[in-house]
Amino acid sequence: MYAFRLAKQSILHEKWINLLSILTITAGLLFTSLTILSVYNLDVATKKLPEKFSMMLYMKDGSSQEELEDIINTAKKDPAVEKVKYIPKDEALKEFKATFKDTQFVLDGVGGNPLPDSIEVKLKNEAVTPGTARKLTEQLNKMKGIDEIEYGEKFLSSIYSLKVGMQTVSIIFVIIMSAGMIFVCYSTVKILFYRKKREIETYKLLGATKAFIRAPFIIEGAAIGFSSGILSLIGILLLYYVVIFRLINIFPLFKAIIFPVSISLFLPIAGILIGILGAAIAIGRIRY
Repeated sequence: MYAFRLAKQSILHEKWINLLSILTITAGLLFTSLTILSVYNLDVATKKLPEKFSMMLYMKDGSSQEELEDIINTAKKDPAVEKVKYIPKDEALKEFKATFKDTQFVLDGVGGNPLPDSIEVKLKNEAVTPGTARKLTEQLNKMKGIDEIEYGEKFLSSIYSLKVGMQTVSIIFVIIMSAGMIFVCYSTVKILFYRKKREIETYKLLGATKAFIRAPFIIEGAAIGFSSGILSLIGILLLYYVVIFRLINIFPLFKAIIFPVSISLFLPIAGILIGILGAAIAIGRIRY
């Protein structure tokens, strides 16, 4: 209890340097949480992508029934495939007319049915990757009867490249920001220690142990980190509920942004860990 009392006195006495450290760490935690929030929402978006992803196999005119069955059976045997659906050109024309009602004049000008027979191949959610789709496309392209395969290769590759890139950048950014925040706490505790050098010498003469001398500084570091975590949490909640809700009316796309509840616990805990680690490193490197 005495260590907590000393830490409280130090926080109040050195309020300006502590406040500066708290605001600096708060900014670091806020930027870090925004980065994590961006990566989290990108990951959620890419996980929803497989639900709507499918490969379209367009058949050549005059393809035989045997060729059609071979293609369907080959696709079904692939472990990455979940569902295979044959779409006759008459059915495809009906779907086209239902979807594009205002373009009837185009079909009237063409005459007949210009659409080919097609096969829709839906992959399993966990198998929707550029590599799997490309491998299956190469396998099916070798078969007779297929005129063209379409699955949005560039779009799929771009999405997954963006995801991997964002994850890599975010990990590097979080590491750099964490190191910076630990250094801020480290510097603060080190300064506070040297300011109390005479007081510490008195404790040493009275027989105080290293643990007794270190404890208030560790507690102070934890308090700085916890305060920073709470302030950064308030900041990101305000940003989410005020700015995002206002932007929804202008940009409906912002409705898709998700704020995970776990981040509410992450920020204060991360702040405490950063504060304790910074203080522990500072105290451990000082000879007394």
